[in-house]
Amino acid sequence: QVQLVESGGGLVAPGASLRLSCTASGGTLGRSAMGWFRQVPGKEREIVAAVAWHGASPWYADAVNGRFAISVDSAQSATYLQMNSLQPEDTAVYFCAAAPSFANFQEREIRYWGQGAQVTVSS
Repeated sequence: QVQLVESGGGLVAPGASLRLSCTASGGTLGRSAMGWFRQVPGKEREIVAAVAWHGASPWYADAVNGRFAISVDSAQSATYLQMNSLQPEDTAVYFCAAAPSFANFQEREIRYWGQGAQVTVSS
């Protein structure tokens, strides 16, 4: 019943910033851990960032560490991904996701997925 609704994707130039939003619809997520994945056609989906329900211990993939920031608003069952200094390599479909816990946050533990938001970085 719960669905994650994403927004904030788009086309930007290298060096620009975007902020992706992900909000639960049809229910609340409680103490779910939240995260973001991205996927390029022909490649496996990869985890980008994850965070505990209370916002502690954010984790980032090496490729985005220092440029992206994940945050969560547990009261609103929402998560956000601030993406700075975007580069063409960041071009992908970004999916938000919710899992039962932050520990061992991985694809097979995902309970809810967002519909995907296209992020394109090009001059």
